[in-house]
Amino acid sequence: MSQAKKFASQADMEEKKITFSQISEHAWAYTAEGDPNTGIVIGDDCVLVADTQATPAMAADVVRRIREVTDKPIKYVVLTHYHAVRVLGAAGYFEKGAGHILASQDTRDLIVERGEADKASEIGRFPRLFQNVETVPPGLTWPTMTFTGKMTLWLGKLEVQLIQLGRGHTKGDTVVWLPEERTLLSGDLVEFGATPYAGDAYFQDWPQTLDNIAALKPAALVPGRGAALTTPAEVAEGLTGTRNFISDVYASVQEGVKAGRDLNTVYKDTYAKLKPKYSQWVIFDHCMPFDVSRAYDEASGHADPRVWTAERDIEMWKALEG
Repeated sequence: MSQAKKFASQADMEEKKITFSQISEHAWAYTAEGDPNTGIVIGDDCVLVADTQATPAMAADVVRRIREVTDKPIKYVVLTHYHAVRVLGAAGYFEKGAGHILASQDTRDLIVERGEADKASEIGRFPRLFQNVETVPPGLTWPTMTFTGKMTLWLGKLEVQLIQLGRGHTKGDTVVWLPEERTLLSGDLVEFGATPYAGDAYFQDWPQTLDNIAALKPAALVPGRGAALTTPAEVAEGLTGTRNFISDVYASVQEGVKAGRDLNTVYKDTYAKLKPKYSQWVIFDHCMPFDVSRAYDEASGHADPRVWTAERDIEMWKALEG
């Protein structure tokens, strides 16, 4: 990348403090100061993990924390969406392949279409999040079971619902919902004190999807990034913050597109508008070029996100940040 200004995240090498905390009777949150989170559900007879961390070596730390509180087997891994930083650690959870990797059919379709390109793109963008990347098995992480709309699992007598509440962060977004204790694992549909990455997003759908989450009235929520939300008030704050950011980005970009401005001008205008309100959120500088690029495409009539490749990443970053 000698020809372009390096990604903001390539210089981000600071280790984050990990917290492993119980947020309801059966749910736990593995969080790391704005790095990608993992949600854990400990049922009567087995364990479910939502979002795997980026490598098996990093997953090993999640397993270590789980083993501090239960010896029940890890039977299910849920992919809330297809991004490499969320799925490539899956191999670290099962002994001799004894378990199921669950995802929406839409997520599997995205892995087929763009999984290899996304893997190379993400590792290049944010190397710190792929510790011991050599531990990732060759190839991609493939679901062993898929569903459309909704799927119910029973961990003994504990009901766990996997639900597609609408498009937002990607077209395949899935939440994990424990109806009895009103606890939700949202993946990257909700962030808290962290900038939403929207390079593969559906800006016009995302706010409604957040409203659909709110309609469940979660009492606790594990966001994709940021601290676990353990009261209805905190959950509402997380939903509102994410909704406001997505709406603010899209409104600014839409205004620029309607005025006939080019992407570079729209990016600079949008960055300037949003910086006072959101720049204290982690990965703000990293996400904004990707977010504005996707919003510009959507506002220009490109309904579905284009595939990000390592080459496209560099070209975009050079054009907007160079």
